[in-house]
Amino acid sequence: MTTLAEQASLAIDQIRAKSTPLERYIGLASLHDRNEVLFYRVLVDHVAELMPIVYTPTVGEACQKFSHIYRSARGLWLTPDDVDDLPSVLRNAPFKDIRLIVVTDNERILGLGDQGCGGMGIPIGKLALYVAGAGLHPSKCLPISLDVGTDNPELLNDPLYLGYPKKRLRGAAYDAFVEAFVRAVREVFPKAVLQWEDFHKDRAFTLLERYRRRIPSFNDDIQGTASVTVAGMLAALRVTKERMAEQRILFLGAGEACTGIARLSALAMRADGASEATIRRALAAFDSRGFLHAGMTIDEPHKKELALPLDVMKEYGLDPSRALTPVEVVHAMKPTMLVGATAKAGTFTKEIVEEMARHVARPVVLPLSNPTSKTECTPEEALRWTKGRALVATGSPFDDVVLDGQRHVIGQANNVFIFPGLGLGAAIAEVREIPTELFFVASSTLARAVSAERLAQGALFPSQSDLRRVSFDITCAVVRYASEHDLGRRIPPDEVERFVRAAVWDPAYVPVQRSEPER
Repeated sequence: MTTLAEQASLAIDQIRAKSTPLERYIGLASLHDRNEVLFYRVLVDHVAELMPIVYTPTVGEACQKFSHIYRSARGLWLTPDDVDDLPSVLRNAPFKDIRLIVVTDNERILGLGDQGCGGMGIPIGKLALYVAGAGLHPSKCLPISLDVGTDNPELLNDPLYLGYPKKRLRGAAYDAFVEAFVRAVREVFPKAVLQWEDFHKDRAFTLLERYRRRIPSFNDDIQGTASVTVAGMLAALRVTKERMAEQRILFLGAGEACTGIARLSALAMRADGASEATIRRALAAFDSRGFLHAGMTIDEPHKKELALPLDVMKEYGLDPSRALTPVEVVHAMKPTMLVGATAKAGTFTKEIVEEMARHVARPVVLPLSNPTSKTECTPEEALRWTKGRALVATGSPFDDVVLDGQRHVIGQANNVFIFPGLGLGAAIAEVREIPTELFFVASSTLARAVSAERLAQGALFPSQSDLRRVSFDITCAVVRYASEHDLGRRIPPDEVERFVRAAVWDPAYVPVQRSEPER
């Protein structure tokens, strides 16, 4: 009889023997179906190596080809035809005590757009990382697809497409469907935390605000991205020895990611003693149409939060009557941090970064877009343009950079450092809601988790091999904050670590005891 360790060694060798990342994804999915304990043992032991397979970037290709690589069902699909009986459908879940649900309506999958039923690859991948990263037991997890149709013509014309074969549900009918879904979750899984995943920005902000106080829920694209990015900022300040209240941040991009980052940055500045006037002049943004300010017409409510007041425009010497370039704004504002979430390669130009570096000793440059082909600039470019002074973290994985004989380690601002620990902590604490402050707790904890050695090498995030340790610290911090602020059940401070350790699952076979034969 082979041991679990021996089986895991053989399994990882078999996965490595696959010729392409997609084949490795399919191999891991098959292992997941055959032997869940072995799958998670392999994933936990090789999380840094396998994370790009079970999640980005490979999961994107898996979502695009979902109907063609489908092997077996996992999770629940809810369609508009189920709207009058959603509780019954939810009761088909294989386990009854669900504590963490990841749900998507498949419309904005990564940077790929509407992927129809193929978007289910995202909740499955995210929950695999909840289990491997934080130790949430698989029986407590449920991936759900709100399969409300698709507007992707390639999928609708594909005879093998497995999803709801109609145009995407919109308007009042969509709202009623989501409302019925939330009601059903509260009825069937009353202790579940709900993670909204890859919803279009036109709905993401609305759903978050509509339901965050009715069901403990969060949006990872808005809040998880914000939390991991602010953690990178706080880690950078450990290097520069500056305060968050002193920072000036320019965003290129004004969608879910940058709006969430700006909101949490403001909270972090406020916590560091910054006045509201200081915060208003410290945050500015460009969207696809140009620089956002109070003198222009802005239709999207979340973008109005990022508009620079006219009195601050005047203070900076910026003319609101004409189109401004990023270089002009950088020259006037002298930002200490540059954040990009545009999904457009080359957005951070040499001129922008060099102008920033003229005014800042250690500029913080954060090109966050995925995949690597869409990142705003490469780490090598940011470092070369600043003569090695920039502190760089990226949304996509990049190799280390060697410049003038010095090695710079490039940390990845990956949401996986945040959502597993935060979600497990919220589930353990049985929170009634998930306030923004919990994401700042997670940010602060993650920033402290970066070793002095990695900071000295320029890395603003821990190694992904440390994911379990980091997630444990974040889980404890979330449970402690929730208890202290009466967000859920009360857990004595000296009992928090014991509660969390008891909830963390380490993949292992249940021992089998031989029974003595009857005489």
